[in-house]
Parts: sequence; structure tokens; C-alpha cells
Amino acid sequence: MADRAVTDWRTDFDHTDEGWVADPYPIWEELREECPIAHSDRYGGVWLPTRHEDVSAIANDTEHFTSRSIIVTNHRPPMELAPQGVAPPISSDPPYHAEARRMLLPAFSPQNVAKLEPSTRAYCAELLDAVQGRDVVDAAADYAQHIPVRVIADMLGLPQADGDVFRGFVHDVIEGVARPLEERAEGFLALFGYLQGHIAEHREQPRDDLISFLLDAEIDGERLDDFQVARTVALLLIAGIDTTWSAIGASLWHLARTPADRERLVSEPALMPTAVEELLRAYAPVTMARLVKEDVDYRGCPMKAEEWVLLSFPSANRDPRFFDRADDVILDRQPNRHAAFGLGVHRCAGSHLARMEIKVALEEWLRVFPTFSLADPDAVRWSAGQVRGPRLLPLRVDA
Repeated sequence: MADRAVTDWRTDFDHTDEGWVADPYPIWEELREECPIAHSDRYGGVWLPTRHEDVSAIANDTEHFTSRSIIVTNHRPPMELAPQGVAPPISSDPPYHAEARRMLLPAFSPQNVAKLEPSTRAYCAELLDAVQGRDVVDAAADYAQHIPVRVIADMLGLPQADGDVFRGFVHDVIEGVARPLEERAEGFLALFGYLQGHIAEHREQPRDDLISFLLDAEIDGERLDDFQVARTVALLLIAGIDTTWSAIGASLWHLARTPADRERLVSEPALMPTAVEELLRAYAPVTMARLVKEDVDYRGCPMKAEEWVLLSFPSANRDPRFFDRADDVILDRQPNRHAAFGLGVHRCAGSHLARMEIKVALEEWLRVFPTFSLADPDAVRWSAGQVRGPRLLPLRVDA
């Protein structure tokens, strides 16, 4: 959380502030109208565009903004990491980025994702069987957080039993942004130490999983070294867990407090794919960052080299200039050109996988618990940082 309370969202914002974490939507609405590109001196300087037009423009501008690091902290990664960045390909700049992303796409194709649906559905059913008989179920802690952990662990070839370890890595990387560099470094060393052990094991004993796939992959005719493999696996592990876990939880939170939408999905199950897109739009979990490459004036904002730009895709998704009835959840909204998976060259390579997991998780929950509500709205707790989703979500269920 922020080390001190925010005094003015236009000039002193902090995305880890308790007010932002609890409910950022009024903050974004105010800024879009009064100060569409806010600035704060925190984290060594950070800008916050809140309108879809500006978020999209900066996300697409790889000339003036680098993706060398996409998590706002008090520290900048060394320039030597460019163009790969901290976690390629999401942290990579052109032209390297295109090849690094293209290398991953086959693993996340619709055809490959479809093969994972039966096991994902079976695991969701297993989780729901384990909470049968309860009046209150924590849909975040007992359900949502486990699903992407199992899916990505199986894809990577990592032990299913290490779920708590993975969630610890997620917390260190995504939520612990205000901690001292020494503490953050310890978390990163633990993450890479863990991954390097499994990468070495995969080199000795190749198998049919993503780590072995990366060890065999080439970029520009050259094999990836172990450090590059580790950074890519770190991205897949962290991003593959936190974002989807958050999206599933936020969707269940919405359905718990909106009986009409819940009842409609129960009675119209064919609507689920369209509904998932709208829930992603309305509760987009991910905010990404860029670093300013060199001093640039963007629409009257004097952005200095190495300042952050926090790209709020969730705010862009609520911009009434781009979406009709932007604050309303319309389950059959079409078309729906939301930015939940990002904008520009860094659009999420795992979007098919995320959609499948969210769809299956909601379908299975509604199959077992067609009627549910918030057990205690005040007990819901949301994550801090650039991925937002419920971490505690007690729901009263009626099977």
C-alpha cells in the first residue's frame, strides 16, 4: 500500500492508495473530466492518461515510450536489458518484440487452448466439490485463485503442488511495488532461483510442455539462453495467474451483486462468451506501464525521460467517449472493442487461454451455485497494484 495518503488525484495519485484499491472508478471518472492526464512525483515521476484516446495513442507509440519495464516501482531496470526488457516479450521493444511474441503464439493458439478445456473444467468441478455443504464460500481464496495456477503449472511443466509458491511470487512482483529494492530483489532472486532449477531439469529431461518448448525455440536463428527462458517463463507464470484469477473473481463479484445478470446467464447459457467480453471490459484487471524514452511533450504534458506512464486499460474501458453507457454492464454488448487485453503491439498473447478459463470457471460455478450473493460486502478485499481483483470474496451460496 501507499506510504502516505493521496492528497490530490490530479497531482499526487498513487495506484496503491487504499481509496484507489477499494474503488478506483470514481477517481478515473473525475480525472477523465477534469485532468485527463494526471501526474504524480511518486515513484520518481509517473503520468496517468485516463481517456481511451490517450491510452491507445501512448500504447501504440513505441518511438517515444519503451516497454523495458511494465511495473511502476521506485526503481528503473538497467538500460542494458533493452530491447528484451525484464520479462520478454511484454517488456520488449521493436524490432525484437515481434519475433519474441511470434515465437509464443503457437502455444496459445485457439486449437491448443481448446485441448486444455476438459481438464480445466474437471478441476473447477473438483474445487466446487470441495466446498459443498458450506453456506459461505470464499470465491477468491477457495476457487478463483486456484484455477489459473493449475492451468499454467501444467502448461509449463511445473509442480501443481507449488501453488502457494507461485502466489507468493505474484505478490512480490505485482503488489510489493513500494517495498525497498533489497526486499524486492530477494523476491526476484527466489523466483529466478526456482525457475532456473526447473529449466536445468528440463534441459536434462525434455518433455511436452512450455519450458521444453522455449528451450527448443529460436529467435532470429538463435536458441534462447537460460536467463531469457527464465524471464519468459516468469512472465507466463505471473501474468498467467494474477490476471485471470482477478478476472474470474471480479466477474463473480458482479454476478453476486447483480441478480438480474446472474439469472440471465443461468437461463441463457449461450450468452456466456459475449458476457465474458463485457465483464472483461467493465472489470478489466490489468494496468500496464511504459517508460518515457527521452523528453517529449505529449499534448501539453512535459514528460521527462525515465518517467513512468501508467496505461490504465480499465479506465479506457469506462470512457464514455468510446463506449455507450460505459459504466453499465450490458451482457450482450456488441460490438465490444474493449482494451482488457491491452492495446498496440503488446496485446496479450494469452487472451484465448484467459477467455477459456474465465468462461469455464463461470459456467461451472453457475452449474453448482445458480443462486448466490455477497455474504458481507464490507469483507471483500481487492488487490493493490497494477492487477486488480478480489482477494477475499465471501459469497453466500444456495445450491
